[in-house]
Amino acid sequence: MNFLTGKHIHRRTFLRGMGGSLALPFLDAMVPAGAGWARASADLEQTRFIAIEIVHGASGCTEWGATQNLWSPAKTGRDFDLSPTAMKSLAPFQDYLTIVSNTDVRMADAYTAPEIGGDHFRSSATFLTQAHAKQTEGSDVFVGTSMDQLYAQRFGQETPIPSMQLCIENVDQAGGCAYGYACVYTDTLSWASPTEPLPMIRDPRVAFDMLFGAGGTPEARAERRRANRSILDWIAGEVAELRMVLAGEDRVRLEQYLDNVRELERRIQMIEEQNASGQERALPEAPAGVPDSFTEHLQLMFDLQVLAFQTDMTRVFTLKLSRDATNRVYPESGLDLPFHPTSHHGNNHEEILKFQQFNEFFTGQMLYLLEKMDESMDGDASLLDRSMVLYGSPMGDPNVHNHRRVPMFLAGKANGQLEGNLHLHAPDDTPMANVMLTMLHKLGLDDLEDFGDSTGEFALSLPAVAAADASSSSR
Repeated sequence: MNFLTGKHIHRRTFLRGMGGSLALPFLDAMVPAGAGWARASADLEQTRFIAIEIVHGASGCTEWGATQNLWSPAKTGRDFDLSPTAMKSLAPFQDYLTIVSNTDVRMADAYTAPEIGGDHFRSSATFLTQAHAKQTEGSDVFVGTSMDQLYAQRFGQETPIPSMQLCIENVDQAGGCAYGYACVYTDTLSWASPTEPLPMIRDPRVAFDMLFGAGGTPEARAERRRANRSILDWIAGEVAELRMVLAGEDRVRLEQYLDNVRELERRIQMIEEQNASGQERALPEAPAGVPDSFTEHLQLMFDLQVLAFQTDMTRVFTLKLSRDATNRVYPESGLDLPFHPTSHHGNNHEEILKFQQFNEFFTGQMLYLLEKMDESMDGDASLLDRSMVLYGSPMGDPNVHNHRRVPMFLAGKANGQLEGNLHLHAPDDTPMANVMLTMLHKLGLDDLEDFGDSTGEFALSLPAVAAADASSSSR
């Protein structure tokens, strides 16, 4: 690799060593001569997309919870109050939030008598496909192509990794799960086609090696870990050469990026060492790279996503926070209760509020991701400005396993496609698929006429008259 001062660096530059390879973040030196930031960003970058599923709906999707605004704010339009809602911790990023309430995921309903009771075991397959899963315990699974894969197939092929699928809980069960459904319906969000579920990665080490190990063999990566050496040690010469030709701001940006890579790798190594020490684990079945702490695990996954976006290794992530019907206890939530039984609140207000504590805990984890994306510059804008993040569930009220008034919000500005600071209440019986169809259009799939059970687009902005009224009332 040869760098010449005054020459621009290609966006796809990798620093390579025997133990791995490292893609670079977007630097000033990658802007072609005579091109400004705006033009370079438009030419080189597509909107990043993250879809995050939380199972079992939300307390605010119960009839009583809706009256208490436990999920969606009381006010529609702009400048709403998040304090009663499960999203209250995200108030610092209200300008980046687009909340859509009162949509349904009817494709997750039971269509025939044998399907009744199987809501937990087909919901995840429906979330990003908005299609009805074929009831089968065999290999003849069938649902739909998920929206993340529609985007990846169109705009992810020019990146080294078209998409990545991550999860927090164990999702590697084979065969049938319950109510006649194959476990794969419960175990993944991403479908490359109606018959092709994509596996999800639980171990941060595996994801790290996918992002930073493409230049070496498995043996070389194993040797690097055995020697307790960082990937940066293997590419030190090329890093030194690059530093010599970069201008001041680029050099600072490079150092910050390298520090973040080293710190992430160090955290993964510490977790592996602790889990290999023989100490009793809270998650004895988990791989060595998976921390017992839910928050620590999730933050590792968030950091991996941010680094991947910075380097344009991929533009598409799906992340499954938990598995339907999980009985995991989350001590960091402040509750010493298993998740699934707590979601069956029996319409008792006190029990609904306990489940609300789980909702607040899970949604509050998003603050870490939004802060990281906001702090990470990509050319002349932050990753949060350049991204569209979907957070939601295909279930509404978990006590009755329905799929009405499901929780969802979008974060980020999607390269100017989303306004933020907006709560939109959909008319009754609006499919969530309508929102996803509009999202896909804003991601660049303008020619897509329908998606799942969509009946048309759903405007993700205020009508002009309403926007003008909101503006005048704020003055």
